[in-house]
Amino acid sequence: MSMTRRQFVASGAILAGGSTLSGCTSFVRAPFAISRDEYTRFDATDLARLISEGQVSPGEVLEWAIARCEAVNPRLNAVVIKNFDRARRAASQPLPKGPLRGIPFLLKDLFVELEGTVTTHGSRFFANHAAKGTSTLITRYEAAGLVIFGKTASPEFGSNSSTESLLWGDTHNPWDLTRSSGGSSGGSAVAVATGIVPVAHASDGGGSIRIPASCCGIFGLKPSRGRTPLGPAAFDKAAGLGVNHVVSRSVRDSALLLDVSHGPAFGDPYIAPPPARRYVEEVGRDPGPLRIGLQRKSALPVETHPDCLRALEETARLCESLGHEIDEIEPPPLPGEGLWRSFGVLRGTSIAMAVARRERELARKVTADDLEPNNWHAYQESLRYSAIDHETERQYIYSLAREIVLHQDSFDAVLSPTLAAPPPKLGVLNPNSPSEAFANAAMSMAGFTIAYNVSGQPAITVPLHWNEEGIPIGTMFAGRPGAEGTLLRLAGQLEQARPWADRRPREFA
Repeated sequence: MSMTRRQFVASGAILAGGSTLSGCTSFVRAPFAISRDEYTRFDATDLARLISEGQVSPGEVLEWAIARCEAVNPRLNAVVIKNFDRARRAASQPLPKGPLRGIPFLLKDLFVELEGTVTTHGSRFFANHAAKGTSTLITRYEAAGLVIFGKTASPEFGSNSSTESLLWGDTHNPWDLTRSSGGSSGGSAVAVATGIVPVAHASDGGGSIRIPASCCGIFGLKPSRGRTPLGPAAFDKAAGLGVNHVVSRSVRDSALLLDVSHGPAFGDPYIAPPPARRYVEEVGRDPGPLRIGLQRKSALPVETHPDCLRALEETARLCESLGHEIDEIEPPPLPGEGLWRSFGVLRGTSIAMAVARRERELARKVTADDLEPNNWHAYQESLRYSAIDHETERQYIYSLAREIVLHQDSFDAVLSPTLAAPPPKLGVLNPNSPSEAFANAAMSMAGFTIAYNVSGQPAITVPLHWNEEGIPIGTMFAGRPGAEGTLLRLAGQLEQARPWADRRPREFA
């Protein structure tokens, strides 16, 4: 054998099409049989290649993922719905010959549907709610060859920046089990960080991809508004605030998943501009010298922790060493009071619509015992909103979006902390917390991320820094609308300059 297995993983950084992260078009490969113990060393791109070459079967890889889940999940509470038998049936049949054929995959238990499986949205009111159809996004995932074997924890209706719910309990951060994994895609982020899967579905309506990715030390890309489909069950998600994609260990896996999922479906309300080339071709391309704005403060009234500022400065220095120009930029215009009012109306209306559908299914009215206290309050408030209230706040969000985009237009990207502070202890964002305390803690978590849900710009968080306690501290880059390609080129460059794939939580390594 010409290479060890570890050298095989480290040497190629192999992309679809036979290119590598360094831009080379050739690489050395040696056939070998891999074992379950080595499963977590591979990203989805590598695993898909091994499957396509016949070195391992989809059924074997699925069993490794299930075994890993059964080994680590009891301490973490990341995977809350298990569809193992369904996945085993799928893996035993001929799978679509897509670029991800045979890769085990997890869906977030929130606002996406897979026919015949339970989707609870993290809510007791939706326990045992079986989907009657499949979301367009999930149809695309399965057409690419992904094998879905379960669903990951989400707080109720995704309304929490920490994955804590009365239905599923707390999802623990693998770097410190007493801390939050972030939210609302905390279950997916933990599953990826601990090697249950190399990549998992996630969604982001205020930071819900980037916050847990930062908390768990992995990569997270929030795409542009309209980049991935929301339907057919949903026409919109709170005036375009929400978008679906994934969290991953490697940048190229995120790019590959975007390649197989992007593009409008019939009737979509937003359409992002088409990419210049496949997203996997952006990873490893020279981004050229970029003008990057350095944003130190949140637009919202929250203080930035020294650990997050230290990570920001470290990332800025790394960018300068790679030839990028760094200039200071003030926070975007984002009036906090008006923003929370708009979010309250738009998200409250979305919750009310979901509740109304469930009431029809169950033939009974929702009660205070069915919903968590903060969501019950939001639901009660939503019943008083008028159509004029909803349209007023929708138009206000769009006006803020224009201001944010114009504010940053002279920069290729804006660099900021992902979070204003390290991950909080579990319980700080407990669903039973008083509304004001809960809102203040949530604002601290989303103080930097929320602007780009308003503007619809793409944004990434990269795991380049760990504090003295060994907790990951992410930094975030936001790009121009539709410019995921720029962010993926930059992320690939940063990943190559300071690799993070081998940085794993010690207890789960």
